[in-house]
Amino acid sequence: MNKLALYCRSGFEKEAAAEINAKAAELGVFGFARVIDNSAYVIFECYQPGEADQLVRQLPFNELIFIRQLIVVSDLLQNLDPTDRISPILAQYQVLHQRLNLQKASELWLETADTNEAKELSTLCRKLTVPLRQRLKNQGWLKGLPHQGVVLHVFFIASNACYVGYSYADNHAPYFMGIPRLKFPAEAPSRSTLKLEEAILTFIPRQEEAKRLNENMRGVDLGACPGGWTYQLVKRGLFVYAVDHGKMADSLHETGRIEHCPEDGFKFQPPKRQQIDWLVCDMVEQPIRIAELIAKWLVNGWCRETIFNLKLPMKKRYLEVQRCFDLLRDRLQNAEIPFRLQAKQLYHDREEITVHIRLLNS
Repeated sequence: MNKLALYCRSGFEKEAAAEINAKAAELGVFGFARVIDNSAYVIFECYQPGEADQLVRQLPFNELIFIRQLIVVSDLLQNLDPTDRISPILAQYQVLHQRLNLQKASELWLETADTNEAKELSTLCRKLTVPLRQRLKNQGWLKGLPHQGVVLHVFFIASNACYVGYSYADNHAPYFMGIPRLKFPAEAPSRSTLKLEEAILTFIPRQEEAKRLNENMRGVDLGACPGGWTYQLVKRGLFVYAVDHGKMADSLHETGRIEHCPEDGFKFQPPKRQQIDWLVCDMVEQPIRIAELIAKWLVNGWCRETIFNLKLPMKKRYLEVQRCFDLLRDRLQNAEIPFRLQAKQLYHDREEITVHIRLLNS
């Protein structure tokens, strides 16, 4: 097993491939990525034995942007007999068990790529999950504690073809297919609210959320209309300056927790003598302009923490992201401001990524 299967958003396979090539090279690991456009996955084959396992151990998953899940896989199992797909899969795990103790495995996920075509395989995955899990348990495997040790993955790309592999529970996406399942709140003004909710769940540890987002804090939402992102801040108790020439949802005004500021988000400045804890921004604009705007807010000390989107309609998306990050890092480092930057193409993102920056001196 010297390959990785990398899940991603359909249409972003080249970005996932560029990212794994760059991140692997930083660890002295080299290989080549097999890319099929709009497949929603990439297979990365390492040149040297053992390097795929090295990558899933050493690459911090939370630093990957375009990759939703990171698993070590076998060679593709093909021409599976429809009357017995389980035996070849079990044979692969028997080989794997010789070097990886599957007694410590805790979960089994039968998955597909996130495309309409691949989702047709979901019925097959559900049908096979229980009998395969039982066969694995009969072998004395799958005895590990939940959320610890190894998670087993079977990744179907066709009804007669799959990759068999594993990930480490302490360095992977803790969601089936790498996708968190969120329910749209009926009272939210727009579906964009799910982007900010997913971002908060992704970037802020659950045990810290109440401390970092609460009723004693103030936020600013640039490009707020109709209020999908403002809703998430208000729900957590913040008072929000909602900046947009457009109309905000009446339900948000009724909370008494917002002040609508009908201004240009690029020109707005926070009220004097008001400490702004959070800046959020989902404006449709060139990513480098958004990066400039966020850098201005952070360097001027106008906010302590921020979540914002970078829209990526261009072809060289990975390079554009790096250009924006270089600008942000340069501005903050020149101002001698310690910070932490995280970014992810979330499930609820489209042609964009979501970025989180937290100042560490506040």
